[in-house]
Amino acid sequence: MALLFLRDIQLSFGAAPLLNKLNLQIEPNDRLCIVGRNGEGKSTLLKVIEGLILPDEGSRVIQDGVQIAKLQQEVPHDTHGSVFHIIAQGLGDIAPLLDKFHKINLKMQHDYSEEVLEHFTEVQQEIDAKNGWELNQRVDKVISKLGLPADVEFSTLSGGMKRRVLLAKALVQEPDILLLDEPTNHLDIPSIQWMENFLKGMRCALVFITHDRSFLQAIANRIVDLDRGRLSNWECDYHTYLQRKADWLEAEAKQNAEFDKKLAQEEAWIRQGIKARRTRNEGRVRALKQLRDEHQARRSQQGTANLSANTASNSGKQVIEISNLTFNFPNKPIVNGLNCVIMRGDKVGIIGGNGCGKSTLLNLLLDKLAPQEGTIKLGTNLKIAYFDQHRAQLDDNLPVVESVLEESDHVEINGQRKHVMGYLGDFLFSPDRARQPVKALSGGERNRLLLARVFAKPSNLLILDEPTNDLDVETLELLEELLMNYQGTVLIVSHDRAFLNNVCTSSLVFDAPGDVNEYIGGYDDWLRQRPAHYQQANKASKNEASDKAQNKTNSTPPPKVETPAPKKKLSYKDQREYDALPQQLEQLEAQIEQLNAAIADPGFYAQESDKVQAKLAELQAKEHELENAFERWEELEALLN
Repeated sequence: MALLFLRDIQLSFGAAPLLNKLNLQIEPNDRLCIVGRNGEGKSTLLKVIEGLILPDEGSRVIQDGVQIAKLQQEVPHDTHGSVFHIIAQGLGDIAPLLDKFHKINLKMQHDYSEEVLEHFTEVQQEIDAKNGWELNQRVDKVISKLGLPADVEFSTLSGGMKRRVLLAKALVQEPDILLLDEPTNHLDIPSIQWMENFLKGMRCALVFITHDRSFLQAIANRIVDLDRGRLSNWECDYHTYLQRKADWLEAEAKQNAEFDKKLAQEEAWIRQGIKARRTRNEGRVRALKQLRDEHQARRSQQGTANLSANTASNSGKQVIEISNLTFNFPNKPIVNGLNCVIMRGDKVGIIGGNGCGKSTLLNLLLDKLAPQEGTIKLGTNLKIAYFDQHRAQLDDNLPVVESVLEESDHVEINGQRKHVMGYLGDFLFSPDRARQPVKALSGGERNRLLLARVFAKPSNLLILDEPTNDLDVETLELLEELLMNYQGTVLIVSHDRAFLNNVCTSSLVFDAPGDVNEYIGGYDDWLRQRPAHYQQANKASKNEASDKAQNKTNSTPPPKVETPAPKKKLSYKDQREYDALPQQLEQLEAQIEQLNAAIADPGFYAQESDKVQAKLAELQAKEHELENAFERWEELEALLN
């Protein structure tokens, strides 16, 4: 039986309905992805499912007791409190009471005063009165399942860990339907892969929106396509959907062509004059009127962007020569001893986790930073165009039309002179939209505008830092095609695995802190080529839970470091312990990774309850052991200093 059913939903915010007589059924085992162009109404449909928006017409039928939760699209920047506090907020009114109990519990580890004990008893009694202990256990269970540091301040966490905490906040409600709006936005590849693996093991229905094609292919078992206000259902994976949708559009175009031909014949007949208005032809006249009405009501598919880049004359054959490049921040290695030659026409992907130094490497190549060791030699006749992921080149207060060109109202693209309004039209900006200020644009529109600005500049070296954020799939595919056909050289930072696979001829990968290596091909090619000793390191990077101590202090030394020469001498016992700690930390992280992988398996919770609880308890114990080991490391480091 369906958990939720939308029947004949009609919703309009303007002349044309955004949702037009739409029907949707959500089943218990669905992993359903809503696809469609930017502006088609996908997020609005998600809000209708959630019950936040009421339709103009139609009905929303939901089974009794069905719980719906949603993972926020954007990670809040002004949210403060412990991880426990943030997750407990998902439980509603009892959250402050559970948070208070948790804080008192922590305080009692070192303060057993009468006042604290009295406060502890009062809170216990309040929780008893509200039957809150089951809810407290629910929070603890979710924290353990997702490997989260309960007492760490939320604002100090990495972007991937923040997204994981927000997911826990949704899961603590034990939803029957979980809604996800662009869950991979601004996550690095390890965080995206963690989310993929976790969601595959979930037992509730998933309804999500994403433009990440690899994520979509990995998760969805059903796709609904929102196109021109109508919803079509496809019981297949993403690759199969693409082929079937192409066939469907081809059949639609053929049907429309036959309709238009018949309408043209009838219009020619009616213009013959008096013969068409004789009594015996009144039925034909009425049929023509109906044809006209149908043609007027037809909604054409949204136009596609016409992306083109202004290519300068060829650069020298050798574009960038990197020799023994070294650059590090204090306590943070970026790149050590990199040697690489980038030739004209190469499409180079730069791959690594958030914060590893990808943008720093770009700044080194752009001569915004000077190497500490080694050299970067740029080739001759270089014309560089740079796409900044933070969109700092855009002035929010300027109109869109003034943001493309600074001194002219015409752009010359590969010998063809075009007015800026026509050029913006190629990037799907209507004249009205082009006159609005930049601050009125959505994220996807801002990315298209910055692409228009970058591509208007003559270039033979494109440097693109996260160009795919917020772009819909159709625009992504057009951007891929443009870059593959671009005659110059391209450097790309991206977390979109499909994009990297389709565009890149080689990759520079941050395999470990300070360790950047070159591989032939894109993301999947790197996975096949990387040496075995990086395999475990990559797995550990997916498990941010094993880095709890690093999240607490942001300065925990990595497990694999050479023992520094001590300024003070340790005792024989302490020195042996200090020397053994790196290997111990590495073993604990590997064990935690194995436990998390076992827990993420879809069949894990189908086991007997005792086995499940034992495994969860083992994970919690290993994480506690890891945290203690990190703290001991810091103690011994302090003795040395």
